[in-house]
Amino acid sequence: MKRLFYVLVALWALCSAMPLVATPLDDLLAEHRETILKGSRKTVGSAIDALAASGFEKAEQTLVQWRDKNLWYHKSENIFYTVQGTGYFDLNSGDRVGNFDKTAFKQVKPNSGVRGLISSALVTFQLNSPDKAKREAAVIAIKRAPNASFLALLKTSLAQETDPKLRKEKSDLIGLLSIQFATSSEAQIQAIRAVSGSLSVEVRAQLNPLLQTTREVAKTLPENTNIAEVLTVGSDALSEQEAFELLIKKGLVEKGPDSAAIKTALGAHIEKGRVAGYSLASLADPVTRLEAYDDLAKQGLVPTRISAEERSEILASYMFYDQYKEPNADITLAAKETLGHIETKVSVFTAIDLGLDALSLASILFLAAIGLAITFGVMGVINMAHGEFIMMGAYTGYVIQQFIPNHTVSILVAVPVAFAVTFGAGVAMERLVIRWLYNRPLETLLATFGVSIALQQLAKNIFGTQARPLTAPDWLGGAWVLNDVVAISYIRIAIFVLALLFFAMFLFIIKKTRFGLETRAVTQNPSMASAMGINPDRVNMLTFGLGSGIAGIAGVAIGLFAKVTSEMGNDYIVQSFMSVVVGGVGNVWGTLAGATLVGVLQKSIEWFNPANTLAAQTYMILFIIIFIQYRPKGIIALKGRAAGD
Repeated sequence: MKRLFYVLVALWALCSAMPLVATPLDDLLAEHRETILKGSRKTVGSAIDALAASGFEKAEQTLVQWRDKNLWYHKSENIFYTVQGTGYFDLNSGDRVGNFDKTAFKQVKPNSGVRGLISSALVTFQLNSPDKAKREAAVIAIKRAPNASFLALLKTSLAQETDPKLRKEKSDLIGLLSIQFATSSEAQIQAIRAVSGSLSVEVRAQLNPLLQTTREVAKTLPENTNIAEVLTVGSDALSEQEAFELLIKKGLVEKGPDSAAIKTALGAHIEKGRVAGYSLASLADPVTRLEAYDDLAKQGLVPTRISAEERSEILASYMFYDQYKEPNADITLAAKETLGHIETKVSVFTAIDLGLDALSLASILFLAAIGLAITFGVMGVINMAHGEFIMMGAYTGYVIQQFIPNHTVSILVAVPVAFAVTFGAGVAMERLVIRWLYNRPLETLLATFGVSIALQQLAKNIFGTQARPLTAPDWLGGAWVLNDVVAISYIRIAIFVLALLFFAMFLFIIKKTRFGLETRAVTQNPSMASAMGINPDRVNMLTFGLGSGIAGIAGVAIGLFAKVTSEMGNDYIVQSFMSVVVGGVGNVWGTLAGATLVGVLQKSIEWFNPANTLAAQTYMILFIIIFIQYRPKGIIALKGRAAGD
């Protein structure tokens, strides 16, 4: 028994010491050994293609190891292995062959170009991989480095694709590749017309090269040439100078002397203070200078200059035209029509995107202005510190997030806390400052302006001058993307919904509650309301507090996407006042209409001049000034004390 055991141990030791038998994969790698080891992008393609088309089970893994610089060549065995830690392993079985001795191996180090070729070859395996991530990576790789060979592979994999999103991406990619690599003009035209409904930037990037042109010139228009446009010399498309320079570039005329050459030639022929009979002083005149040069040319002393009349005659004898680089006129016609259809759709969706941006801005302005509308309408108070209540609300949200790290919970807590803080601040301001200044608008404006400066400085002393982050929850991250043109962030959508909720809440308070009834009574006739037992001072205090509290909630919402600083209220106070004045003082419907008008107007002006938002605001203010001249009470006029004032 012991003898048998020793025999088995000896056999095992003998087998361990023997190299593994070469496999077909090893033979294929050995056949392309020189190419693989050389690692030249120009010659390595044959080895990569042979490995990708071999059908071997471990071909994909071998390509991956090669790309990742983990392929090692055993010099004495003429076999490639992978290395992990202290051992080297067989490519087919993955079994450990022996201890790794670096002196016996040579590492295969593909450069970036070779790695790119390997990555392209891996697409063959990845397109049909059961792993969705690998299939997505394959589609991305094809987009980065499109190739005609991928077209058939994509069509085959499309039938097996189960993921709807990936299926659409593959289908779109097939269309793009068909435009570029179709084998016939009919197939290319069909592929071009098939993408006419797409808004993808990639589609436009594929179609635009088909409409690229070169500028040509000839005595007559050539036949069998795909001409894009015949040009008129002297038009905006082709000036006389550009046309003549094209003739020179094509070698059809000789380049005449320029002004510098003329001056040099004149200087070389000065005799006794004169050139061709002209005094040096007279040569200061450009016309005289040219006449002197022409006289020298008649004497054969300098090259002849082409006159303006001769230039016009030469230009008139040639035809100038733009010629498509694509020789097939049917293809360029299809590309032009498809691009025109796409550009029309892009314009429509751009207008929709502009409208969404305008509604988003309007919802922000409505949130910022709704509290101001109530205080201004009920009390007739111009509160210049309204922007600072917005700032207080944003800083309240920031402080809450310092104690509650969960962003969703912190925002839910910050909304009522910001309302309570700014409501209390508003009540205090009304009791201490505003109530002593009723019916004195100028003093009220100056007093609230002073309060705004004091609140800004207080915020700087507490929080510093740097912007503080008010982080939105993860579920508000990103944007709702309709297509390549229309997109709106989830934060903006949330603010729009919040504005609608506050609009409904205000309508309910004003129309369905006793406080709303008293507020309307004081707004329309404060003396009669007081005679009916309503306390106007109490209504004014609560109204000012409510308006300030709404500004605090608006600050939390605005702080989610804007910088939270001590001066953030300045960005919204002017537009808030404009929304209130344009819409109609003291009317929630008017504020909604005013905010919408201001938002649409500002975004529309910015669309015409996107590089200068300051100019957009200036034009908007001018428009509103003109608007108020014709409708001084706003879109929806208010009856009562505010209207009388």
